[in-house]
Formats: sequence, structure tokens, C-alpha cells
Amino acid sequence: MFGSHVAKVLRRLRRVCARYGSSPVFILASATASDPGAAAARLTGVMVDEVCDDASPRGATSFALWEPPLTELRGEHDAPVRRTATAEAADLLADLVVEDVQTLAFVRSRRGAESVALGAKRALAEISPSLPAQVAAYRAGFLPEERRALEKALRSRSLVGLASTNALELGVDVSGLDSVIICGWPGTRASLWQQAGRAGRAGQDALAVLIARDDPLDTYLVHHASAIFGTPVEATVLDPDNPYVLAPHLCAAAAELPLTENDLPMFGPSALEVIPDLVRRGMLRHRPAGWFWTKRERASDLADIRGAGGPPVQVVEASTGRLLGTVDESSAHTTVHDGAVYLHQGESYVVQTLHLDDSVALVEAADPDYTTTARDVTDISILETLRSTSWGDATLCFGTVEVTRQVVSYQMRRLASGQVLGERPLELPRRTLRTRAVWWTLPDESLGGLGDADVGGSAHAAEHASIGLLPLFATCDRWDIGGVSTALHPDTERMTVFVYDGHEGGAGFAERGYERAAPWLRSTREVIAACECDHGCPSCIQSPKCGNGNEPLDKAGALDLLDALLKQAPQES
Repeated sequence: MFGSHVAKVLRRLRRVCARYGSSPVFILASATASDPGAAAARLTGVMVDEVCDDASPRGATSFALWEPPLTELRGEHDAPVRRTATAEAADLLADLVVEDVQTLAFVRSRRGAESVALGAKRALAEISPSLPAQVAAYRAGFLPEERRALEKALRSRSLVGLASTNALELGVDVSGLDSVIICGWPGTRASLWQQAGRAGRAGQDALAVLIARDDPLDTYLVHHASAIFGTPVEATVLDPDNPYVLAPHLCAAAAELPLTENDLPMFGPSALEVIPDLVRRGMLRHRPAGWFWTKRERASDLADIRGAGGPPVQVVEASTGRLLGTVDESSAHTTVHDGAVYLHQGESYVVQTLHLDDSVALVEAADPDYTTTARDVTDISILETLRSTSWGDATLCFGTVEVTRQVVSYQMRRLASGQVLGERPLELPRRTLRTRAVWWTLPDESLGGLGDADVGGSAHAAEHASIGLLPLFATCDRWDIGGVSTALHPDTERMTVFVYDGHEGGAGFAERGYERAAPWLRSTREVIAACECDHGCPSCIQSPKCGNGNEPLDKAGALDLLDALLKQAPQES
């Protein structure tokens, strides 16, 4: 989504420059882009020449794939519990700091980055009281002065270990690092090599360690190294024609200079469809000289370039009024709801109240022995089927859907074991998302082979596993996409599994899934079949983001379901 917004910003820039007789030359650089000429042309809207010689200084990098061990604990449905990737990363970060190996640990979430830093500090405190000060966390949501101070400390080596989200993957000058820990598959091979490339940039040898989470894709990758090292990075996915991206930029362009008929081709074919809607809504007014912006406010403020979905929610310490940080509006319902445990700079807080109208979450310092996980209910309806294909009795479709989601409660889980301590209800408004999805259906007569299996649980398990594997075939991660499955969907009147883009208007991920459905779903089946658990675990069919608490799930039924689906699927690679 960010790339789609940047593409429109660059078109606005080119248009204003042309008005004043300028035609700027664009120079783009990337260490990892696949097919860089095509990606750059799609981003800028102009033809480009590729320069692909790599002359950057690099030492040798030793790359380790690390799978955490199984513990003696048992989780949901008596599934074996593997030690968490964050716990392994914290221990490894502490070991490297003791050896004075300057290390950057990339962690998938803000909470995870804080957890890794806190775990490393605790381990180091047992060795020497001076060592914990050499470790910190870095993430979006920190105040600018906090981030600048951490970057300065890293460059001066007063910080030896830093746990970060992907906020340090790009754009910040960090050189001289000796080692990188990647806590969980970062979503794409491009991100993997960007993160691993943070170490060894001064020409010295370096270490990179990918620690697998208990997740279908991570498990698949650490056991199929060729999927990482023998495969080129993904093509850059962006959709400048997404109407939800295009509309605010057309408004901004009209405010910069009146839009004319001659300008519209620069913004793509969707502009002809979006302009009338903006006129109908009173955003633009048509005059002989073109379309004009009609409002008093700044049109450029309409473009949510980061794709966060609204103004960020400020996290404020209630007793002092101190601003701790911010949370994207789109994730506020699940991360700073009433009762949520919130981590900041290694300190724990509990949310007292979330004021959605004021975009403020009030928190108080606390030290609970549990974490919180939001639970939600999701409904999906088909608005338009854009493409479909038959695989015998099965049907594969791609189109526009409307997803309605509501967070209804949260669970409290013990920190050490993940044991569920209780669940409390929440009253939060529904959120509606109009987006794109890929879905597949099977008629009742094709489900006879499931025997005593629960059709809903089988579909649910196949949905989880397919969401986990889609990032191998589309430039996304599982948090960019969502899913819904049902034994009988009212719009299809069949058993249906949906996987949808988690961004308004779609982001191209579901479409890539539709195009590569056969290899994607075969890999999904392989992951489920290869997992050594009996009834399903986080490495195959359980999901960390399931709003139904991973119930019901049927591992054997999912295999039978995928067999029925793939029986007449094409054999392309």
C-alpha cells in the first residue's frame, strides 16, 4: 500500500514539474529488488534503464536457520509447545552482547521487540549489573527524540544489542554491525536480505540467524532451505490503480493545479471512474478549465500514505499525562483495548480506557504475569466475482468482498506457558472492509471422502495453513491478509474458504494467490502432512491471529479436503 501511495506522489510531482517546464530524472536504488526496471517503471510511471552491477563492499556472511526446541508443555488441543522465537532470540542476543558482538535483532511486532530486549536484559543482569544498559528496544511509536538517541547510541557502540521492528530495515544509516538475528520470517525474501545485509556493511565477516516461529511458513522454510537460498527475491507488488489510493491523490493533485483531461492518463485508467464519484461527493467541482478542489482543508491530508487507516491512537500514562507512543488506528482494537497489556521500553502497562473518538488510550504502569490476545468474529460477503476457474467439481474465484469484523473479547495467557487464564468481553464497534479475495468452493458430493471429519473444522484448518503459506507466493506476510471459512456460505451455497487482502480496496496479494493457486495450495497440503503433530499445532494449522481461539480445527479433514480440491488442479509449477 505504501508503494502504491508513493507511485501517486511521484505522478503528482511529475505533473507539477511539467507545469513549470521541468522534467526530473529519477534515480532509484535497492539492494534486493527483483526485475528492478519493471518495478521502477511501475513506481514512477516512466521508462527506466537498469544498472545491475553490485560493487558494494561485503565480507562473508554465515547464515544459520534456527528452529527452537520442543518443550514439555502442552498447548491447545494437547498440541506440543515449541519454545518461542522471541525467547530464543532474547537468549541469543544476550550471548552475543556478552561476547561484545554488536547485534541487531529484528522482531515482527512492537510487543515482540520489547519482549526480546527485556528478556536479554534479564539474562544479562544475572552476569553483570553493567550489561543490561547495553541493550535496548527500537520501534515505530517511539517519540522522535527517543529514536534519534537510540540510533546515536548504536553508532557509538554504547549499545551492543538492539531489538527492533522493521523500522531499522531501511532508511537509517546503521553500519559496523557484526550480527543480525531475524526473529521469525520477515514476510519476503527481499526483507530477509535487507535485514541480513545490515551486518557486515563495513566489509567485515558477519553472522545472520533466522529463528523460526511456531508457524507453518517458518517451519516449512527451515526445512526447505532451497526456498530461501535457491530462489530470487519476489517481484515488487503495488497497485497504483487501487481506487482507495487514487481518490485522495486526485484531490491533492486538483488542489495543487486544476486537473485537466490531459492529466488523467498519468494517473491511470481508474482515474476516469474515480473522478465522477469525487464530483458526486462534493470533493471536486468541474469547470471548463478542469476539476477543482472544493474544500477548505488541505487535500494532501486525505492521503493516508502509510495505509494506517486513520489518525494514530496516542498511548498516554493516565497518572502523569506522559505520551508513551502511538498505535495505528487499524490495530488499536486488538492492541490497546480496555485491559490490554502494553509494553514500552521494557516496561509493562495495562490499558485502563480506550477512547476511540479522541484517539487516546489511557494506561497505567503494572507488572502482570500474563499477556492479552484479542478475539474477534468475522463475516464476509461476495460483492463481485471478477474471475473464476473450474478444477473439476471445485471452483476457484477472485473478486471483491466486504469483510465485517468485530473484536468481542480478549484472553489472558500466562507469560511462561501460554496457558489461558481467562477471557473477558469487550464492547467495540464493528469495522467494515471492502477488499479483494481469492476463494475456493467444493460441493457436498465432493466432501464424502471426509468421513467423520468436521467439514467446518477441516475448512478452518485449511484456511489457517493456506494463509500461512501465501507469503511464499505473494509479496506479503500473514498479517497483511485474513481469512474466513465455512461449511456452507450463503453466497456460494457450498463449503467455501476465503483469503482476503487486509487493506481497503485490495493490495494485490489475493490476486497473486489466485494466479498461483495450484502450487500455493499444494505447498499448504505438504506443510500439514509433513508436520509431526497428531491433531494440529502452531507449525501447521493453528494460527496466532485466529479470532475463534483455534476452534474447531481438523487436521486429517483438512488433508482430505485439500486432496479433493487439488484432484483436478493444473500441474503448473
